[in-house]
Parts: sequence; C-alpha cells; structure tokens
Amino acid sequence: MSVLGWIVLGLLAGAIAKLLLPGRDPGGVLTTVLIGVAGSFVGGWLSAHLLHRSINRHFFDLPTWGAAIGGALVLLILYRLLFGNSSR
Repeated sequence: MSVLGWIVLGLLAGAIAKLLLPGRDPGGVLTTVLIGVAGSFVGGWLSAHLLHRSINRHFFDLPTWGAAIGGALVLLILYRLLFGNSSR
C-alpha cells in the first residue's frame, strides 16, 4: 500500500475511532489524521508481535482495518488520558 493509502486508511480509522468514542477531544481534523495513521502502525505492530498475525498490505483487507481502528482507539484513549477531555 502506498503512503497515500496509509494516510487515507489512517484518516478513516481515526474518524471511526472518534465515532466509537464520542465526546469532544482537544484536537481537530489534523489530530484525527495523526492518531489514525499512528494507530494504523501501532495496530499493525501489535497484531504482528503479540497476536503473531501479520497484516496484509491490501487496502480492503478486514484484519488491516481492524488493526488500524483498534490501534487508533488505543491511541485516542491515551490521548484523552494525557491531554484531558475538554467537554466543559
């Protein structure tokens, strides 16, 4: 998958993670992209090293999307814990 593919996957994974964890976050669209892209890499790494399941490099692969969304969820939770939820 190309770099542009990873960015699109990260954007969508970050958006899905934000939909699954509603609430106001101290960040905007750029933060969503960064969390999603980083989450894609973290999810892929965790899947390969902890679950011993390598991630396919195809864009429309369900385990790739699951790992990306799972990684984005983990990073979004950590981001909220570190920087707080600005729901006031």
